[in-house]
Amino acid sequence: MGQVVDTSGFHSGMKVLWQEGIWEIIDCQHHKMGRGGAIVRTRLRNLENGSIVENSFRSGEKLERVIFDDKAAQFLYQDGENYVFMDMDNYDQIYIHKDSLGSAASFLTDNLEVELEMHEGRIMGIELPKSVELKVVETSPGYKGDTVSGSGKPATLETGFALTVPMFVEVGDVIVVDTRTGEYLERARR
Repeated sequence: MGQVVDTSGFHSGMKVLWQEGIWEIIDCQHHKMGRGGAIVRTRLRNLENGSIVENSFRSGEKLERVIFDDKAAQFLYQDGENYVFMDMDNYDQIYIHKDSLGSAASFLTDNLEVELEMHEGRIMGIELPKSVELKVVETSPGYKGDTVSGSGKPATLETGFALTVPMFVEVGDVIVVDTRTGEYLERARR
């Protein structure tokens, strides 16, 4: 499997073996208690069935970290509840159910190159690039001169993902989105 890591080493995106399953830490917060020890509150996603749970670990508790083998693939299209990828080595088509992808499905566009996360010959999920370029398909109009106010407006992207963008972004603009946080980074340079 992998190395043993204690709660002080937990971070978002880490995969661990817990309760006889492989889980991804979605979010973790370290809390120092008064007289008691510290605890780490986590949100975890089961990579086999997609379920999300919240759990608190005591400081110093240890879990086994799971290290995946990566395989290069390219996203082709969505087929019902499955997403179809092409193995870049042998050009085989690989079907992955939407529950196994989690929030990553919100950033998939045709021909996007990703890494399939493999464990003991099974696909457990995908690793996206740190950022992707997506087209804005719906947003309210911006107001002339309103570029410094710091406020944003809601926008929907071509994949259906919704986020807050600056006031100057318009329908049809291509923007760069951070796949880890789902936040707007900048307008795409084309």
